[in-house]
Amino acid sequence: MKKYSKRIQALRDIINKESYILDKGIKLLKNLGNAKFNESVEAHICLNIDPKYANQQLRTSLVLPNGNGKETKIAVLTDSERVKEMLSFGASIAGSDDLIEEISNGKLDFDLLITSPQFMPKLAKLGRILGPKGLMPSPKSGTVTQNLKETLSEFKKGKLEYRADKTGIVHLSFGKTNFTEEQLKENLLVVFNSIEKNKPSGVKGKYFKSFYICTTMSPALSLELNSFKK
Repeated sequence: MKKYSKRIQALRDIINKESYILDKGIKLLKNLGNAKFNESVEAHICLNIDPKYANQQLRTSLVLPNGNGKETKIAVLTDSERVKEMLSFGASIAGSDDLIEEISNGKLDFDLLITSPQFMPKLAKLGRILGPKGLMPSPKSGTVTQNLKETLSEFKKGKLEYRADKTGIVHLSFGKTNFTEEQLKENLLVVFNSIEKNKPSGVKGKYFKSFYICTTMSPALSLELNSFKK
């Protein structure tokens, strides 16, 4: 039998129901975040999809109304003439052929890569480096765009990209433990609605299988799916 630390076992004892409605689940989540730092709060959503099929893949983006409390390091691949402009608009890194060279050498000092369609052929050869890290730009996720300034601004304000992993589970952070219950609820409703709206065409039958939330250092608790509809 797996052994837990006294802190984790105490938190597990607080979770005394098999599942919780949305409001009560978020309230309990706040109580679970008792580490000595401001923990992230995470959602782990299991979907009835098989991503090995093209019509059952899920990859898109959304804007959290209250952000997720994290500072995202954004890189922009653009023309050399626009590098300074992108940096002035808030990009952490901006470059042209020099950025491609850095990526090819394995330097991935960013969380998100934004570019324009004309640069995608140059990035194609870097798929084996960017792909496994989930950093390859994609039109579906909004990271391939002609309007770099607007897209950069959206991601700085709280837009984030998410995707289902190979097992059909979406993992994402939707805030911090110092957020109010209302802020966390607003963000989580946006997450649920976005996943529902972007339901892959190949899904048959029930779409959501389970919806769990947790903090960085806590056990997970299950939310009742029908409570998102109320």
